[in-house]
Amino acid sequence: MTRSIQPGTGSVEQPGPHRARFRIGGVSVEVSADQAQDVALVPSLKPFQVELGPSDISIRVEWAGMLTPFARRQLFDSGTTWRCYEDEGGLRFDFNSPVFGKRPYKRLLVDRGFQRATLKMNRASFLDFPCAAEPLEYPLDELLIMHRLTQEKAIELHGSGIVRPDGTGNLFVGHSGAGKSTTTRLWTAREQVQVLSDDRIIVRRDGATMPSGDAEVEDGAGILRRGDRSASPSGCSAPDDTTGSSMRMYGTPWHGEAMFASPGSAPVARIFVLEHGQGNVLTRLSPGQAVAELFARSFVPFHQHEYVDSALGFLQEVVNSVPVYRYAFEPDERAVETILNFHE
Repeated sequence: MTRSIQPGTGSVEQPGPHRARFRIGGVSVEVSADQAQDVALVPSLKPFQVELGPSDISIRVEWAGMLTPFARRQLFDSGTTWRCYEDEGGLRFDFNSPVFGKRPYKRLLVDRGFQRATLKMNRASFLDFPCAAEPLEYPLDELLIMHRLTQEKAIELHGSGIVRPDGTGNLFVGHSGAGKSTTTRLWTAREQVQVLSDDRIIVRRDGATMPSGDAEVEDGAGILRRGDRSASPSGCSAPDDTTGSSMRMYGTPWHGEAMFASPGSAPVARIFVLEHGQGNVLTRLSPGQAVAELFARSFVPFHQHEYVDSALGFLQEVVNSVPVYRYAFEPDERAVETILNFHE
């Protein structure tokens, strides 16, 4: 029997014989288990699969006979599928669904640095639904990455990342319904762009996770491997930053209505805060305005004040590096032409 990770106890993890690894936004995650099906990546994660190697987060999957509700102090309730609690030396996330009754159907125990975790699956919950057991299904994957980003200079934004054929990266951020998927469709109809995501983008310091000129590209088997940064899964070039920006945007598996989700990345040249309007009007935002607008469209764990402070500090770095504009646009091809012809 392999030993699991118990956050805060100092126990050493013994990974299971079956392992898989994926990377999202520069954060690599390795999952291990005794059964091969417990490390199988859900379809949304398969494009983000990478070769086994050193990882930022290590997860051990185990099965428990029964998971009981947790009595420690609750930090956050999503209102739907998960709750977060304080745990000794770390955090505990309980995942619930009406299909499985009142007991958690799985539980994640993780240290406060989001480096080592144990994922316990409730065997009783899946007796009648054996095919429904997918340890890494959403929202667990996003919760892991979102919390890990609080330990780094990085953040997840509600946005669409579009890379032009010359490698120019434009990031369009907006609340639900602001026009991210519409903007994506307009650009793909206009020219051969690479869309990193039409709903959620991770931004971090350029070059913070890999040496200059070294990136990961997808091979014929669908696994990301080390390669030249100029390559990209879609065939669009993404050269080293020539815009003066020190930030890079990454695609995620969590797409919107337009269904774009890519493991690629590109330097961020400009950020546009989308809103519906008339005349396709661009307005440069001050650093203070830009931080407020981006923070309102970010995915930050609000249950810890230090996470919020970290996010605000990093967003200040972002707006100091990349120009941010409010874009009141009309949903037709003229919205694209306005950006293409824009010179400040």
